[in-house]
Amino acid sequence: MTARWFEEWSAEQRAAYAERFVGLAAAGQDVDGEARLVDALADRGSRILDAGCGTGRVAAALAARGHDVLGVDLDPMLVAAGQRQYPGLPLAELDLVALSPSLGTFDLIVSAGNVMVYLVPGSERAVLAAMASVLAPGGRAVFGFATDRGYTVAGLDEDAAAAGWALEGRYATWQLDPFLPASDWAVSIYRG
Repeated sequence: MTARWFEEWSAEQRAAYAERFVGLAAAGQDVDGEARLVDALADRGSRILDAGCGTGRVAAALAARGHDVLGVDLDPMLVAAGQRQYPGLPLAELDLVALSPSLGTFDLIVSAGNVMVYLVPGSERAVLAAMASVLAPGGRAVFGFATDRGYTVAGLDEDAAAAGWALEGRYATWQLDPFLPASDWAVSIYRG
């Protein structure tokens, strides 16, 4: 099966997406909300995995805040764009289900931009198990995605529990607005 990302986004749309946040930042828009929250959750100098990093926007902001980051993404077009946009930032093309302890361990994993809803259908639990294999004991995993897709927060909770993680909190925004049944976005924080 193919990841939903490649089924739903054409090459032209993916190329435009790769430039989207550059344009927003140039226009003065705030594009660092995810990184600010993750930075607040992490000790200074933490090792952080940006899982499904796209062009590495969140990873770059975390690196600028003094963290040791690695960004991985399945889309070679986005990884290549990120390598151009953020020279020297460690970004790699990698399927999240292939994460392994050979990468070392991470104090925190962030999966910010609808990553979980764009995986290969049915692979979500295996992806969380792979993430759990690289999360340091007591580390956190943070996910953000739209609630109107096939993969739900209830599914995420089940898969996270199977990975041995406990939900610490769920919010409707990266600014920690309360999560309500009608919320169209969920930011979920788990502890390993």
